[in-house]
Amino acid sequence: MGFSIGNAALRFVSGAFILNSGIGKLNLTPDQAAGLQSAAQRVIPQLEDLKSEQFGNYLSFSEIALGCTILAPFVPTRMAGMGLAVFSSGLLATYLKSPGMTEPDSLRPTPEGTAMAKDFWLAGIAVALLFNRKRRSRSS
Repeated sequence: MGFSIGNAALRFVSGAFILNSGIGKLNLTPDQAAGLQSAAQRVIPQLEDLKSEQFGNYLSFSEIALGCTILAPFVPTRMAGMGLAVFSSGLLATYLKSPGMTEPDSLRPTPEGTAMAKDFWLAGIAVALLFNRKRRSRSS
């Protein structure tokens, strides 16, 4: 397992962002948790079966765990990339299925959707982590 400054930078930025997001959700009010749950139900309808406080806790702990996994240097880069890909796919699905987030017949965000559209960069980082291959140096 080699070290790549490029991969380390991608993992640090995305992992720290997700970890911070999860820590910020540790003390969600019931109304805040219900709002996040409502958005998530557009993608995963079965989330309706959870209490909003329970959903908020699961979301917070999941983001903390994922952020730590991405940041951990002993976790293989492709595994970190796969976790990030699954997470960012959920965020993008939520963005695309939420009314008023995109311009009509477009992926372009409305002013209200800009905050969610920024999650496309997480998907880009996931692709970079999954498909970045090290070049072997040629021996003379």
